[in-house]
Amino acid sequence: MVMKDGKRSLAERVVYSAIDKANEGTDTIDPLEVVTRAIENSKPRVEVKSRRVGGATYQVPLEVAASRSQALAMRWIIGFARGRKGTPMHVALANEIKDAANNTGGAVRKRDDVHKMAQANRAFAHFRW
Repeated sequence: MVMKDGKRSLAERVVYSAIDKANEGTDTIDPLEVVTRAIENSKPRVEVKSRRVGGATYQVPLEVAASRSQALAMRWIIGFARGRKGTPMHVALANEIKDAANNTGGAVRKRDDVHKMAQANRAFAHFRW
């Protein structure tokens, strides 16, 4: 998901160096544990989808499938890492992974915003199908 313009080797270098950098300073044995924790903390449980009913459009809260929630979490982590201007991508991605693993950062904030939106629109839950 980090790859742009088909540059796979560059994306691999960025991801592997970000995982190594994110694992620095932690006492975990498995380097992917930090990444797994970051994705788990960023996964949304519910989201809102627009449904048109009788001329009006309602934001209907729906549960998110496991594969979609994982894809959204990775997309948000990478997106917020790209948004950190002035730092190399591997450093920005490592910092975003660390933040998400500690329940802070942009991806976790985005997940909380999505949950708040679903909570605010739970009155329209009867429109789901």
